[in-house]
Amino acid sequence: MTGSVELVFETHSLTTDNERGVATGWLGGTLSGRGRELAGELGERRREDGVDAVFTSDLSRAVETAEIAFAGAAIPVVLDWRLREVDYGELNGAPVDVVERERPLRVDEPFPGGESYRDAVARVEELLDGLLVERPGQRILLIGHTATRWALDHLLGGEPLERLVVEPFAWREGWEYGPRREFASASR
Repeated sequence: MTGSVELVFETHSLTTDNERGVATGWLGGTLSGRGRELAGELGERRREDGVDAVFTSDLSRAVETAEIAFAGAAIPVVLDWRLREVDYGELNGAPVDVVERERPLRVDEPFPGGESYRDAVARVEELLDGLLVERPGQRILLIGHTATRWALDHLLGGEPLERLVVEPFAWREGWEYGPRREFASASR
């Protein structure tokens, strides 16, 4: 028997790679000074927001975001690799413009030595299915990456991946996905 789960998504905070125009991918990354400030602001926004647990990508930039945002809070923080950015393979650490040119080609075809966006969606879907069983009735904050948000918009909003990967990523203070009883993939 499964219940419903309410999801909130936040991206990891600003990194030194973001500021230099580098697509970090599966490399760790480090928050910049401004990124640490933004992580603190995330904590101010979400600590009293009814969040029952935080699930974060295990890449260091996301972990650092969660550690700063929820330092000293009683909210459990769980690291989960399934929330990682798409693996750019040989392009991890490449200039953003190089990776952006590849995105439309990588919806179903993996990046050389990496994975496809559909692979990243499958990882996120597996996590969401587990949350329905393990965390029914809870409000869960996910901290991840651009690919994580695109997976959520695809799975929960039915947005085509082909469209999502070519749109510029517009940062904002979180995305809310209301109570869900199931996470039906738009790709099934």
